[in-house]
Amino acid sequence: MTATGLHDFLKAHVSSGSVPGAVALVAHGDDVEVQAAGWTDLEDGTPMARDSLFRIASTTKPLVAAAVLMLVEDGTIALDDPVERWLPELASPVVVRTPDGPVDDVVPAVRPITVHDLLTFRAGYGFPSDFSLPAVAPLFSVLKQGPAEPHSVPAPDAWMAALSRIPLLHQPGESWLYNTCSDIQGVLIARASGRSLPEFLTERLFCPLGMDDTGFTVPAGKRDRFTAAYRPAGDGLELIDTPDGHWSRRPAFPSGAGGLVSTVDDWYAFARMLLAGGSTASGRRLLSPASVRQMTTDQLTPAQREASALFIEGQGWGYGGSVDVAPTQPWNVPGRYGWVGGTGTTAHIVPSTGTVTILLTQREMTGPQPPVIMREFWGFAAGA
Repeated sequence: MTATGLHDFLKAHVSSGSVPGAVALVAHGDDVEVQAAGWTDLEDGTPMARDSLFRIASTTKPLVAAAVLMLVEDGTIALDDPVERWLPELASPVVVRTPDGPVDDVVPAVRPITVHDLLTFRAGYGFPSDFSLPAVAPLFSVLKQGPAEPHSVPAPDAWMAALSRIPLLHQPGESWLYNTCSDIQGVLIARASGRSLPEFLTERLFCPLGMDDTGFTVPAGKRDRFTAAYRPAGDGLELIDTPDGHWSRRPAFPSGAGGLVSTVDDWYAFARMLLAGGSTASGRRLLSPASVRQMTTDQLTPAQREASALFIEGQGWGYGGSVDVAPTQPWNVPGRYGWVGGTGTTAHIVPSTGTVTILLTQREMTGPQPPVIMREFWGFAAGA
């Protein structure tokens, strides 16, 4: 792949109107290409740049999972620990008797929810493939899961209290369900460490990796680099947030599922740490190679992968991201790890080849399925 080819790829999607702008990175070992095209803000025509800031949405999830593993390595928590020690609101969970049954027809959970359950998204909370199930509605209406203004979500203690009143959709360990477990992980990190989630991530992950532009807010001095956010509307795009909008002040609930703002180079620093078995470029160890292997190894059963096809398309799930298990598309390399974000972001590593692919846009996805630009980017990066 050439820099010209990558730029032409991005420019074609900008010219078609599918995205206002984009920044992409493709790295094969030490061969790194980064290109930007389009605009950060259609209203004022600011050109997109390599250091433009994006709402990275669910590509937050791998970073939060890594932070949980840091606490495991510290000896603060263990993978098989029941989470009720730090999250007493989840000490006596109940489960709907049948997934399509009413929310008040419940039975006790057969066992406690563990840290491992949270990391693998099998705690019983989250989105199934069928969004119409009665137990899913409170995730939207009460917990404000999914696309929402960050300042509409209650503070962690109130959020956990609300969560405790919502039944599990499945028994712990039984099924993979999307999203909610990453938000619970964020609360777990804060309570177990005695630090807020932003403080812990900054001290233990962002600072050591030089991720200076990653956080839950964008300070005034950086907003000239912050992209506006858009969603499809009719034949065009609708502005849904400005650089001086929702991310200009810290939310009451820093979302471990999707609350971070970052840049292509910051996420690349995280990716390089994973590829290096948990060490920074300077040799500082943040995670053990064993923890990185576990994080990037599929944890699901074949039946769980099949039931979650709407989100992971038959592939697997590690901690905080998907793991490819079958080469169904040119870009599906067994062991490929990463995820996509609903604001139009995607980031993956391929440990077997030392490859990193990152695409950041500011066009909101319309559903769980990755949009055309993502699929074409993955194919382009794979040489397909």
